[in-house]
Amino acid sequence: MTQAERRAYLIGELLKERHERFFLPEEEGEQKRLLRALFNVRGPLAASPEFLEVQDAYLREEIASRGVTSARDIEPVEGRLCIRQGDITTLECGAVVNAANRRMLGCFCPNHGCIDNAIHTFAGVQLRLFCASMMGGRLEQTGGARITPAFNLPCDFVVHAVGPEVRGPLTPGHERLLAAAYEACFRCAEKYRVRSMAFCCISTGEFRFPPGRAAEIAVETVRSCIDRYPWMEKVIFNVFKDSDAAIYQRLLG
Repeated sequence: MTQAERRAYLIGELLKERHERFFLPEEEGEQKRLLRALFNVRGPLAASPEFLEVQDAYLREEIASRGVTSARDIEPVEGRLCIRQGDITTLECGAVVNAANRRMLGCFCPNHGCIDNAIHTFAGVQLRLFCASMMGGRLEQTGGARITPAFNLPCDFVVHAVGPEVRGPLTPGHERLLAAAYEACFRCAEKYRVRSMAFCCISTGEFRFPPGRAAEIAVETVRSCIDRYPWMEKVIFNVFKDSDAAIYQRLLG
């Protein structure tokens, strides 16, 4: 099957699952948006082997077409610490960190721009089902993290970290919880001796933690943690925005 044929098949199967009439937009970009939206709103349900085979082939080719970066090719800027600007779903490394919410089920908002949405979209429907089974209806504590397989992402694992949500002024309690989320990611990585881990900017998006202070806490916490994990070869601060790249470059020289 071509990518276009896979995309049409997946859209058809997901609409059938929702008992909706089949509709395939003419433009490729609109087809991709529709497919992503259908992935986003789908609950944590099992899928047929046939569906998964087509989905996996489609997602892996989509990721490859956007260009995959290997952690091996990223040079440290300080000790074992690195900065990378780009899409975290195209990073080949031991684990990427997802800014999750307490339900740990991903973002259900169609085509939302958050990292939680992107990671669940390109990992595939298996990730939401795995997370639902792992959580069993419970909520993760703020400052906690869980590790899961990455399924179709080029990394080996996803560490889902729950940072604090800032409503009103920033407090020392928010800062402690953000540091705790970074520490929890290291503990998750330790279980599988993950050799490279890429952090997103936890809590700075929908959770409204000020980016500058969040980066300071991230760098301070990672510096204090990494010596306890000598087998970890690289920690990557993966940023997307130019403004975040400038902050980390300032902090790490």
